[in-house]
Amino acid sequence: MTLDFALTPRQRDLRARTRSVARNVLRDARSAERLATPEERFLATRPAYERLISEGFLRACLPTAVGGDNESLVDTAVVVEELFAENGSVALTLLGTVLGVTPVVVGGTPEQHKQFLAPFLETTGAPLAAFCSSEPGGSANAASPPPGEGVRTRAVRADGRWVINGRKKWVSSATGWERDGADLLCVVCRTDEDAPPESAISMIAVQNPSGVELDRVIASPGYRAHLLPEITLRDVTAPEENLLGAGGAGLRLSGASFAGASALVGLMGVALMRSAFVHAWEFARTEHRGGAAPILTHQAVGYALADAKIAIEAVRALSLRACWSVDHREPAAAELAHSAKVFASETAVRVITDLMRVVGVDSYDDVDPLGGLLQDALALPIFAGGNVGVRRRALHALLMSPDYDPLATSET
Repeated sequence: MTLDFALTPRQRDLRARTRSVARNVLRDARSAERLATPEERFLATRPAYERLISEGFLRACLPTAVGGDNESLVDTAVVVEELFAENGSVALTLLGTVLGVTPVVVGGTPEQHKQFLAPFLETTGAPLAAFCSSEPGGSANAASPPPGEGVRTRAVRADGRWVINGRKKWVSSATGWERDGADLLCVVCRTDEDAPPESAISMIAVQNPSGVELDRVIASPGYRAHLLPEITLRDVTAPEENLLGAGGAGLRLSGASFAGASALVGLMGVALMRSAFVHAWEFARTEHRGGAAPILTHQAVGYALADAKIAIEAVRALSLRACWSVDHREPAAAELAHSAKVFASETAVRVITDLMRVVGVDSYDDVDPLGGLLQDALALPIFAGGNVGVRRRALHALLMSPDYDPLATSET
């Protein structure tokens, strides 16, 4: 078995370019997080987001098959780590848009690709897309029939159009920059009340929607300049041909759209830990705290930093392995991706907390970055269904499968 952990020359160039833009553009945009309201903070990031678009980073996350520049999930992982290391809020807005168009990429026809993806392949403006899945009250039991259904948003046909009514929550950027809706919504909705639960849900693409009402903007502790609205869809319409995939295939399309997302959460964790480590290491090298030597010379500090660095490298290795497995359609790709998500997200919280002990009480000061990085990290275990759900509905389900192979993750 041949192992190769090297990035290609093209990927190394992509990493260097992303790191440079992130440092020059996204680092200064952190100041937006100090504004008073969530919407003010989000709007203040628009110039930085536009710069990412103009530099081609949205195209860099969209596959070449639909006209983008992305050749693999590893490419996306390289971009995600560098952007998140400098500014999680703006990076999450970009990644939310990538996720928002993914159902079209995965389940759309060639005609739908041309129709819906064109604005996101340009290098001008600030296009936003949103994956409208989660609902108030939770969507864990999405396939369940009434009255315990997880998907309560409904779409009915009327005069050749879909008419959608319902509520969604935790939908990144769904109301757009001006509260008039994102450029594209991919809405998970119930389209057939009489169908079996597993085929009652569909996915509908809505361009430039009208009827999107902002109920409130969630003031989250982390990613403070990223927009998380709770919305009502009131008679939102779309042509019948905007159905993505077959009718009733919404849950399968949702699962396929999230196939690589779990592994990318691993790289988000790497980025946050990396930023925290660099800060704590530089602090330890220069701070004496009233002693004769920098605190890095003390064994307890050195051991804590060494343990943090080991954890970062372990998480990166697993996460990139998961991305590679998704790219190569390995049988164990799903298990590796979900494992990377759980391990990375929980490790990030622990490692950043440990690094705060290195810095001490100053890390509790708002001017120190560690508190903000910890708040960002705390979201990772509850992203993408949450680690409880990932363990139960993904990893536990795999273990119970009659054809599960415990050695599959060691094969390439």
